[in-house]
Amino acid sequence: MAGSTARTATVPSLRPEAAATLARGAVIPAHPLALTAERALDERRQRALSRYYLDAGAGGLAVGVHTTQFEIRDPEHALFEPVLALAAEEMDARGDASLVRIAGVAGDTAQAVAEAELARSLGYDAVLVSPRVAGADERALLERARAVGEVLPLVGFYLQTAIGGPVLDRDFWREFAAIPSVVAVKAAPFDRYRTLELVRGVAASGRADEIALYTGNDDAIVADLLSAFHVDAPDGPPAPCASWVGCWASGLSAPELRSRCWTASVRRWAATPRPTVNSDSSPPTWSTSTRRCSIRATTSTG
Repeated sequence: MAGSTARTATVPSLRPEAAATLARGAVIPAHPLALTAERALDERRQRALSRYYLDAGAGGLAVGVHTTQFEIRDPEHALFEPVLALAAEEMDARGDASLVRIAGVAGDTAQAVAEAELARSLGYDAVLVSPRVAGADERALLERARAVGEVLPLVGFYLQTAIGGPVLDRDFWREFAAIPSVVAVKAAPFDRYRTLELVRGVAASGRADEIALYTGNDDAIVADLLSAFHVDAPDGPPAPCASWVGCWASGLSAPELRSRCWTASVRRWAATPRPTVNSDSSPPTWSTSTRRCSIRATTSTG
């Protein structure tokens, strides 16, 4: 018990404004990397990309993630800190405390912890933990997440196998979501069944009310926005998710697209009959009497 108390005492928390944005649901683009023709960092255009997303209504930025290119960490490039710093400066210039600042972390435990410490020093709110770690099994990924989660709040990431992500089962996501510092999980396996396994794992963790579910399924933007996953959970269904968006589509800004789909989903849910669970022996289903109705999402390029 003493060991558990000691660990709990080190659990980092989000700023209240960032926590409110993350829980409410927001577009948080995965930030691309701008290079010159000589393949050097183009600082002017990198800043312009940040301003573009923020001007379009994004609720924050995710920087140093897959879309930003994992290779920015390589010694010959050494761009991880400069890229994080540029985005942080652009968000600082907005003077908007509600913006959520997410930094990607990668590599083994030592590297990921060091990157989280750097992100914290630059004012980032949370870290998106890449699951692409050479030779790591699920147990190693969980231990790595626990170590990183003592530095900054965690956002889980289910990365598609086509670009190196591992297949992670329901038990993994249950254990991951049970880590006290986890505040969100991003599903991007590009697979409906694997997405559902993630949702079921989070639901089974007992922390569904504390974790925001986001999507990065580029192949199912609108479908995810309109979907309602019906899953069993110890204390009811997971909270609604929002969207990680890496590109704008359909001639609309991403926030407008998300808003329209969200509204359509709520209207559809309101017109759908819902069963009542009367038996203590029956597990709760997707109860909606005191919650918004579904897990909704948009997409991210990484």
